Amino acid sequence: MEAIAKLNNCPTSPRKMRLVVDLIRGERVEKALSILKFTNKEAAIRVEKLLLSAIKNWESKNEGARPEENQLFVKTIMVDGGRQLKRLRPAPQGRGYRIRKRSNHVTLIVDSKNTETTQN
Repeated sequence: MEAIAKLNNCPTSPRKMRLVVDLIRGERVEKALSILKFTNKEAAIRVEKLLLSAIKNWESKNEGARPEENQLFVKTIMVDGGRQLKRLRPAPQGRGYRIRKRSNHVTLIVDSKNTETTQN
């Protein structure tokens, strides 16, 4: 049984978020949490909260089951580009340079390796 958690319109560029997300793709949940805890990037805090939310969603779907016993792992994690806020910065000779403030959407799917125990 898998559980999904989504983070929409996160005000970080998708490129910076993908650096953190690539660290935990396919890892067990406990190891992923420890990796995120000691990663020195702002995006790691947001992904850690998202992972905890996905674990809670899994627990609410599978009442009475513990994540440690079912070997939860990060099955899929994707970062998609969100909306861009466009701003103008003054430039020399009356021109204006465009600044694109990027955001992203993160989708995290957590699944258990013991699929036989979750179906019973």
